[in-house]
This record gives sequence, structure tokens and C-alpha cells, in this order.
Amino acid sequence: MDTIPCRLCGNALTETFVDLGMSPLCESFLRADQIDGRESFYPLHVRICTECLLVQLPAYVPGEDIFSDYAYFSSYSTSWVEHARRYAEAMTAQLGLTGESLVTEVASNDGYLLQHFVAAGIPVLGVEPAANIAEVARGKGIRTESEFLGAETGAALAARYGRADLVAGNNVYAHIPDLVGFSAGLAALVKPEGLVTLEFPHLLRLIERNQYDTIYHEHYHYLTLLTAQRALATAGLTVVDVEELSSHGGSLRVHARHSGEASVNVKSVLEAEAEAGLHTVEGHKGFAEAVFQIKRELVEFLHTARAEGKTVAGYGAPGKGNTLLNHCGIRQDLVAYTVDRNPHKQGMFLPGTHIPILAPERIAIDKPDYVLVLPWNLRTEISSQLSYVREWGGRLVFPIPHLDVV
Repeated sequence: MDTIPCRLCGNALTETFVDLGMSPLCESFLRADQIDGRESFYPLHVRICTECLLVQLPAYVPGEDIFSDYAYFSSYSTSWVEHARRYAEAMTAQLGLTGESLVTEVASNDGYLLQHFVAAGIPVLGVEPAANIAEVARGKGIRTESEFLGAETGAALAARYGRADLVAGNNVYAHIPDLVGFSAGLAALVKPEGLVTLEFPHLLRLIERNQYDTIYHEHYHYLTLLTAQRALATAGLTVVDVEELSSHGGSLRVHARHSGEASVNVKSVLEAEAEAGLHTVEGHKGFAEAVFQIKRELVEFLHTARAEGKTVAGYGAPGKGNTLLNHCGIRQDLVAYTVDRNPHKQGMFLPGTHIPILAPERIAIDKPDYVLVLPWNLRTEISSQLSYVREWGGRLVFPIPHLDVV
């Protein structure tokens, strides 16, 4: 087998972090006329670099094949839009942003974040590679360019629109095959005295909370603060601060500038990572066994429910749910259907498992005994949305960090 080079330092990747077998692209939903056709499956074999410690999924599928036309719209999560609003308010106050400033967001999706700056009269630029989603953002009056960010596009956009006081990237830094080129693009977009903030799931929390379903082909990297620092440093950006967030099961928001000193927060998160063993290759071992335990618990529960004549429906059609269902071999015989608030997904079928996606109202009509919640990271929001399930004695099932039937 050919050796695969680390995309940060070029070292040959020889160590496995976890191997989840073969899976389809997690957002490649199928129409009814496609479910009897051929489907592409790709390895979910995650490696760790023994040199720079970057945990990474080789680019089995190019980013252009995944993100040029995409089914994920951020605005369908109420709590995520609220998270974005709070961030916009905090950054506006902290940086003193005005009508003379510029906020650029990379992977700006449907304008879920930039709309808050627009409402405050602050000029914005969205950079969104998915043409279908960029169009939705423009329809909301949010200036958006449909581009993949790299060193050249970053410089070209900065020349056209000016460099930004704030460059934001939420849940994009893990989605980029060309980590070095993307980092150079960020550096080109931000003013010499400007700020870059990036939010991404924290590998420390992924391991600690058994969040293996967040591994899918769209996520090329699984970052610690240490590896994010190393990646940004390739573009001359220094991490000056970091916040620990509860979003997506536990994320980091790093603050980077062209120069500056690391805060106490940076030192404390690095210490926590080192204590957990994540600054060594050895400290990453043992995750595969935890993954097997989650699979065993969930499959046993669903088989028992089926044997007892209980009905199970799913809630949500997130990317992470498709990793979980495909890895566990769960099909329609165990989960009859799932529902999703996103009308773009309704009437489609989940990739690999071919479980149908229906409108949320279907749960109240069918009154299933159990509802398997696939976007477990929105537990509070979804528990509230599904509170009516208790009217017929139905129960919610959360598969991660361990099986929880409530």
C-alpha cells in the first residue's frame, strides 16, 4: 500500500487512530429513484501523524466533490443561530466594529452568522463554496462569494473587498483538505492588526465523550489546540486566546492574530491536553475499544426493542447520524424512518442505510415507543421540541456518549 503523507508536515502516516470501515458521504442523501442504484462507499480510516500529532482522515474524497453542492443549512438549528447572535454581539463590542469595519466569514453557509452583523449596519463578506447555499445567503441580502478559500483566493478577495477587521470560520477548519493553503488564505483576508476566530470540535472532548460519529469524510482533521496552533503558524498566525464551548459536543474557539502573546487560557487548555496524553502518540490509543462498546449497546437495544414489538423512529438527519447508522449496520428493520426540520431533506433517504426522511409531524401521528435522537449535540433543544412524546409514554434514546433512554 502506498504511504500517505501528513497534510501538515509531510511525514508518512503509519499509525491508526480508529478505523470505522467503509461509509458513504454523510450528506449524500438519495432520491427515491436512486435507492436501487450504485452507491459509493469510502474508507473512514483515521490516522495520527507520529511527527506533528495531527489526527486526520486522508482525502479519500476531494473537498470540491463534497462541498460544491451541499445539503446542510445552518439556519435550521435555532440554538446555533442564537449561538451566532451572541458571538456577533460580543465581537462587535470587543473589537468596536462599526459601519467602517469589515467582517468576513469563511464557509458562511446561508448567512446564519453574518445576518447579525448586517442587522447592526456592519459590512460583511461571506465566502461559501457551496453554490446552492451561497444563493440562499444572497437572497437574504448578504454579500457572498462562492469560492473555496486558499492562499490565492484569499489574496484575490482581500484585493477586491479589502482586508477584514474580523475573519470568522465556524466548523470549517476541520473540513479543509489543504490545511496549509487555507491557513494562508485566512492570513491574507485579515488586516495586520485584525483578528481571526475559528471554531472546531475539540479532539480532547471527542475522545473523552466517545463522539466517534463526528468522524466522517467532510471532517478531514480532528484538532487539538496544539495541532491547530501548528497549522496556523504555517501562515504566520499566532493563537493569542482560546474559549472552550459546549457546541458540537465540546468545541474550541481559537483567537489568532499576525502577532501577539498567548493568554492564560491557551496555556491551561494545552496543559489539559498534555495531561490527557494528547501531546503523545501513545495517549491517542484505546479509542477503538470505546467505539465498539457504543456500537454493541445501541445494536443490542434496538434488537431487543424489535423482539418486544416496540417501534423506533429517528429524529434528525445529521451527518454524524449517518456515520453511526452505517457503522452499526442499522437499517429500516430497526429504525423505521427518521424526521428532519430541513425541507430539503424531507422525502429523501439516508445514504447507505436508505432509511426514509419524513417531516417532524410524522412522530405525533405514529406515536413510536422510542425516538432515537441522532443530533445528540442538540440534546436540550431537541428534548424540548420532543417533550410531547411523553404524552403516549414514548421515550427518547441518546446513543452518545453512552446509551441513555429517557
